[in-house]
Amino acid sequence: MPLQKIISVVIPVYNEIGTLPVLTERVAQVIAQLPQFQWEVVYVNDNSSDGSEKLLPQLAEKYPWLSVIHFSRNFGHQIAITAGIDYAQGDAVVVMDGDLQDPPELIPEMVELWQEGFDVVYATRQQREGESLFKLLTASLFYRLFRKMSEVKIPLDTGDFRLMSRPVVNALSQMREKSRFIRGMVSWVGFSQTSLLYERDKRYEGETKYTLFKMMRFAMDGLLSFSKVPLQWITTLGFIISASSFIGILLVLYQTMVLHDTIRGWSSLMVVVLFLGGVQLICVGMVGEYVARIFDEVRQRPLYLIQRIDSRRMSNTASESLSEEIQLYDHSYSES
Repeated sequence: MPLQKIISVVIPVYNEIGTLPVLTERVAQVIAQLPQFQWEVVYVNDNSSDGSEKLLPQLAEKYPWLSVIHFSRNFGHQIAITAGIDYAQGDAVVVMDGDLQDPPELIPEMVELWQEGFDVVYATRQQREGESLFKLLTASLFYRLFRKMSEVKIPLDTGDFRLMSRPVVNALSQMREKSRFIRGMVSWVGFSQTSLLYERDKRYEGETKYTLFKMMRFAMDGLLSFSKVPLQWITTLGFIISASSFIGILLVLYQTMVLHDTIRGWSSLMVVVLFLGGVQLICVGMVGEYVARIFDEVRQRPLYLIQRIDSRRMSNTASESLSEEIQLYDHSYSES
């Protein structure tokens, strides 16, 4: 009799205490629909401060298929996804958010497409409820700008909600860069990919953890990780300004030496100086963003540190051992 295939579900959690009981129950209902598979659900607690860290062990005790990874501090959403993927043992791994905007009920359709031979099944947002017009417009603009500027073409209107086969997960596990943009990385590895349309629900409870600053930082990470276009723009801008300055110098010389009309005017001089100074600062700042990422990489720090793992599948000693193995595994990539 062939062994049952394993499906893992990875869910990063940060201050979602009001959502966790409902989320876990809905995931349990999905698991009950597909008894032909073994299931593993991995919550990654990104150092929550709302009581989630106390509720999660209780859920892990109640549901034998649930494991909880607790970070030693807050490492961020993309790193939490990475830790869950590193831990997951499934033949297929589903990544979804913990705020119930990504419906667990979509997982059976993802599994069906995976069984048909697709390595990646990503959920494309057909409609997004409960989000402001500003966020909808900026998100739409980002995806389209990213496709224009990036070497990697990520699907439009698609987040991290997706199913990935074991070969894709293994490929991602080899990519240990610090500034992580998971959806771009999944597109970069290739393999056979398909989309699944869905209507994204509004948050079940609470407010989004992605502030405007975090969204801008996330967009910057994605763009600079997969595009050299900003650097090329700086070079082009430098040539344009140099050409303009050369023409300006010729005009000044002509007026001075031919027309004998010496240019006077503090205002015009200040406009030119401030303009060139502003452009130089922007260019230095853009180069600095790339240099900062190089600095992050050469420090060779691990992506994350695990405080403990709660799971009924293993004893406390085994849990601590596995935690150390994951940390060493992560560190070994940092040193390679």
